[in-house]
Amino acid sequence: MKRVLVYLDRDLLRWKRGRVAVVSNLVMPAAWLIFVGLALPVTFTGNYLDFITPGILILTVLSTSLQGGSLLMFDKVLGFLNKFLALPAPRESILFGKILFITLRGAIQATIVLVIAVLIGASLYSPTQYAIMYLILFLFGSLFSAAATTVALFLDDHDSYAAFNTMISMPLFFTSSALMPYSVMPAWLRPIAAANPLSIAIDGIRAAATGVVPLASVGILTLLAGGVLLVCLHVFRHVTV
Repeated sequence: MKRVLVYLDRDLLRWKRGRVAVVSNLVMPAAWLIFVGLALPVTFTGNYLDFITPGILILTVLSTSLQGGSLLMFDKVLGFLNKFLALPAPRESILFGKILFITLRGAIQATIVLVIAVLIGASLYSPTQYAIMYLILFLFGSLFSAAATTVALFLDDHDSYAAFNTMISMPLFFTSSALMPYSVMPAWLRPIAAANPLSIAIDGIRAAATGVVPLASVGILTLLAGGVLLVCLHVFRHVTV
């Protein structure tokens, strides 16, 4: 665990030095909250800000997780990864440190977005409800952090990874239940949205906001995160740089 924390601390230090990137990553979620959550007239829900906030939280974690894969890409390109792999520390500590950092960064940025949402009119919830929400955010972040890291191991340059990031982020978001309930979706979109991991996480947060414990969402995300992490571990153990 100490080795994992060393790699975590390295990435945290690098993140704190990039203040512009920290702020820029919050611009899009804040814009969604203000210009869509407050400005868009809707008729299918009472407080649209409360409805859209879970989706923006998940979008924030998704963006952070996908961008996290570029950290490993830069380590590969700059020659750090092969040096880390030559150290006596187990390879798994590098991977777990990276995934833990990406997930933690996503949770921090989601917290800032949540504070902004409350300040502009979103509802406040109980500590238990927030705890469940953060559990879902952690599982979702672990899932996509592991997935992004796995993809980064296969790609050879940052441009390829950036193209992959762009290719899947917005389609995943717009085919989820982030912006509208299933009842107003086109019939062809409903099964796609229901199977989307973003929808599973978003629906779980919305259920927690109503006081329901979303066991199904938590269970599915746990299985998905565990499965992807096992694949990522297998790939990382056999990677050559």
